[in-house]
Amino acid sequence: MFLLLFLVIGLQAQNIVKGVVSDGDSEKPLQNVLVSVNSTTVSQTTGIDGVFVLKNLSNGTYVVEIKLKGYETQNFPVELSGKAVDLGTILLYEDISEEQDLSIVTITDDELNDDASAADNISGLLQASRDIYLRTAAYEFSSSFFRIRGLDSENGKLLINGLDMNKLYSGRPQWSNWGGLNDVLRNQEFSTGLTASAYTFGGILGSTNIDVRASKQRAGTRISYASSNRSYAHRAMVTHSSGLSEKGWAYTVAASRRSGNEGYVDGTMYNATSMFLSLEKKFNDRHSLNFTSITAFNRRGKSAPQTQEVFDLKGIKYNSYWGYQDGKIRNSRIKEVSEPILMLNHYWDLDENTSINTNVSYQFGKTGNSRIDNNGTRVDGTALDGNGNPYIVNLGASNPDPTYYQKLPSYGLRQGYSNIYGIHQNFVNNGQLDWNSLYNANLNPYNQGNSSYVLYEDRNDDTQFTVNSILNKEVSENITLNARVQYTRLKSKNFAEVIDLLGGTGYLDADSFADSFDEKQNDLLNPLNVVGVGEKFKYNFNLYSNVVDGFVQSQFKYNKVDFFVAASVSTTSHQRDGLFQNGGFANNSLGKSEKLSFTNYGAKAGATYKLSGRHLFDFNAGYLTKAPNLRNSFSNSRENNSTVDNLTSEKVLSADASYIFRSPIVQAKLSGYYTKVQDATEISFFFADGIGGDNTAFVQEILSGIDKKHFGAEFGIEAQVTPTIKLKGAANVGQYTYDNNPNLYLTTENNTRSNDAGFVNGRKDFGEANLKNYKLAAGPQTAYSVGFEYRDPDYWFVGATANFFDNVYVDIAPLTRTSNFADDGGVPFNDYDVDVARELLQQEKFDNYMVVNMIGGKSWKIGNQYISVFASVGNLFNTKYKSGGFEQGRNANYRQLKEDKELDTPVFGNKYWFGRGTNYFLNLNYRF
Repeated sequence: MFLLLFLVIGLQAQNIVKGVVSDGDSEKPLQNVLVSVNSTTVSQTTGIDGVFVLKNLSNGTYVVEIKLKGYETQNFPVELSGKAVDLGTILLYEDISEEQDLSIVTITDDELNDDASAADNISGLLQASRDIYLRTAAYEFSSSFFRIRGLDSENGKLLINGLDMNKLYSGRPQWSNWGGLNDVLRNQEFSTGLTASAYTFGGILGSTNIDVRASKQRAGTRISYASSNRSYAHRAMVTHSSGLSEKGWAYTVAASRRSGNEGYVDGTMYNATSMFLSLEKKFNDRHSLNFTSITAFNRRGKSAPQTQEVFDLKGIKYNSYWGYQDGKIRNSRIKEVSEPILMLNHYWDLDENTSINTNVSYQFGKTGNSRIDNNGTRVDGTALDGNGNPYIVNLGASNPDPTYYQKLPSYGLRQGYSNIYGIHQNFVNNGQLDWNSLYNANLNPYNQGNSSYVLYEDRNDDTQFTVNSILNKEVSENITLNARVQYTRLKSKNFAEVIDLLGGTGYLDADSFADSFDEKQNDLLNPLNVVGVGEKFKYNFNLYSNVVDGFVQSQFKYNKVDFFVAASVSTTSHQRDGLFQNGGFANNSLGKSEKLSFTNYGAKAGATYKLSGRHLFDFNAGYLTKAPNLRNSFSNSRENNSTVDNLTSEKVLSADASYIFRSPIVQAKLSGYYTKVQDATEISFFFADGIGGDNTAFVQEILSGIDKKHFGAEFGIEAQVTPTIKLKGAANVGQYTYDNNPNLYLTTENNTRSNDAGFVNGRKDFGEANLKNYKLAAGPQTAYSVGFEYRDPDYWFVGATANFFDNVYVDIAPLTRTSNFADDGGVPFNDYDVDVARELLQQEKFDNYMVVNMIGGKSWKIGNQYISVFASVGNLFNTKYKSGGFEQGRNANYRQLKEDKELDTPVFGNKYWFGRGTNYFLNLNYRF
């Protein structure tokens, strides 16, 4: 019996399936190929040599599946009976249907504009995911500014060659830095949620590492042209990769051009040029050095959020930021980004089981956002004040925005004007920015050459240095160790710079609304400064940030259970250095602020239990703390050194659990998730009416100690019902709310107007803002998608999806939920009605809506050449819907808000962003 037992064990030990996977064209080994045995838990990923060895298989008949993105999947039936099976060299051939994957070439360009005022979007983080639900969220839900689990993109980490790309200022990636370079960004490794990553501890939304090593790029040349009516009209891209030569050299070069006079929204010009170089030298089997240069210049016109009144009068494509000048469209709000990235990466394989990847990057350049300033002033030389200083006179320039509330019919009705029809017709027939009137105002002799209006740019000129080292160690066949240490240093120059004097000869850098002569000076070191084009004014300061972080992780993989544990630690410091001495904050604006320092940590763990090859259960949980980003550390960084009161690190607790079903026909995943965020901070800037009665002020609103709660369920399913027809569906049902009543205070300049409003030294504390259980403005909290895809064996395909969205809420104004709402100059309003107040403060919920999208295309292979054409039509039935919006904070008290909402058309109604109507994208691709 013992002899028979040992014989059976010996026969099973010999049940091995092995082979080498290579590219069908170049015959070079392929790395990261997933080799799995269907209906079992046995799988392996090939290494750099393309080799796989599958063990722990009992006798029987199996199907071995060999799969790599971009290649046709292959299946091999094998019969095991106690002997090793060698499949030899397996050649994978490129799947030309991959050329039809429209999402890869549209998302980064089109959906990921990241204005601070616009809804955030994380679909770029999800492109590499094979998860059915996450891919649907990226490709179908993104146009509605859907957020995975209600979280924005600062909760996900984006890396290029192992280096973090999230900005220290906002925590979000700046997608424009590599826009238009889609072909070289295809090698992506995505870790969803809290799951393990070999490169970073990550965030609660996971991480994506984009590998742009020259030797990893697919050899050959790719040329493509695209036409669209979304963000740009035309796009041309060319990419060439050499592959790895016998002497160990490889290079990839790429360039793209995107342009258009306007996109779907009127006046939104687009002008972008991108270039890429990756050069690698493989010295031997252990050492390789790669240099990468990414340069992307992007200049585009912004679009404005609008009230319902403006939308009803002008339609979905209307944009108030532009007007005609000399017969040409000119947009006053231009965003310009040019921040080249230089990288050097060293790859060192110490042995077969240990590698160290050391990376250095340097990024520099500028981000500019233009706008019109109408605060023009001049010196009145005929009179002096009591201190012998000249008076500064405001030139009386009105707000040039054609949607300024005093120019709309609703304001005329409120004021009882008699020419309402004339106001209505003027806005309907004109309603654009009048550039000529700005030039005429600046040429008024009364100005004495000083401009009433000036076009200027808010600039952020950053230089960032990052260095890290990443260790990967296979301790044994079942255990892998990952670790990383990283240092990041940022210097951010922030200033306003004149772009165009609009016909004037200079612009006096002064604030005419301040009280005294000194307080009117934006820089006391240079009073009465008249600036010209290219000169700094208004504000000028530097921000410094230093971050040291590290993480360590162990992964354990066994037949029935995979699990991991990970921990991270970091130190962060922020500091402001004022270069102007602002007259309103003479003692707190020049020089360095106090240094803010934070120590943070995180821990997470996860496990996958494989009940069988078809049924898996996945669990992940983590707790981490996050240092406040630069944006939320200083209450008014443009004017002074003040930091946010009682600033502390954000705490995040998150967990999820999933059931995964896998069969040859159906793939499905059901997940439940929960996230609790504590001690978050948010800063807003706006002009408020009704502070402490009928007082007005331009304020900074600091909301601190914010708690948020996110929970819900996700579901994705895909069924290959025939060899050519696939059905797919996805759903999210979530609830994202404020979970406490955070503290709110306002800051502004210390002057007579703010003192009348009850401010003390420019500060007023309102205590708690009653936000608990209000919904977060996080896009649709409910979303469903159903669709089909037909892929013909002759390499043409067509697909369609219907997407339903609900529970979309406007972003509430916290100030109206404070004690100020009932405050009539220190006493409650005598007409205050609790029931009316509750109705006034009810959060607006948008109408639900459905969007239908279609895609289709055709591919040809001619020898070693590939030609493909594919197209998509978004919002096929031209559904009109609101994708986001916010309450205006101007009506800050009960009486003003009540009077406004009693009007048929409110003067200060909510402002909205609207989704695109019917739109298209067409692409022609040639590869050889």
